Amino acid sequence: MDYFEDLTEGETATAGSREVTAEEIVAFAEQYDPQPFHVDEDAAAQSPFGGLVASGWHTAALTMRLLVGGILSETASRGALGVDELRWHQPVRPGDELTVETEIETKEPWSDEAGLARVRTETQVDDELAMSMVGLVLFERRENQ
Repeated sequence: MDYFEDLTEGETATAGSREVTAEEIVAFAEQYDPQPFHVDEDAAAQSPFGGLVASGWHTAALTMRLLVGGILSETASRGALGVDELRWHQPVRPGDELTVETEIETKEPWSDEAGLARVRTETQVDDELAMSMVGLVLFERRENQ
């Protein structure tokens, strides 16, 4: 298990990858972001996207799922204070394979129990940036064990 002290600025990791389906794009959007280009293939074809695209919030949720399964579950993560610089660079479409990579930008003590790391996360589709964000992630300090 990695604690705050184990993190190194500049350290990178890959959280894994996952294919996105049309069915899950529509299901997520119907519940959380029911804009026509997320839920209706005919309407999406007439939109500036030219076809069905995932909600940016869906892309963020998929990214978080990959982060937890591929990286955070192996750390002493204690949650996050928020996200800076969230950007959607290109739409995610059915059949796209998302790959998530992280980099520890900076780290600093936050309390006696935890340290704070700025973690840049990039979600890519075919080696092109689809989403980026900087998480303000708290990690438990080892000396509290």
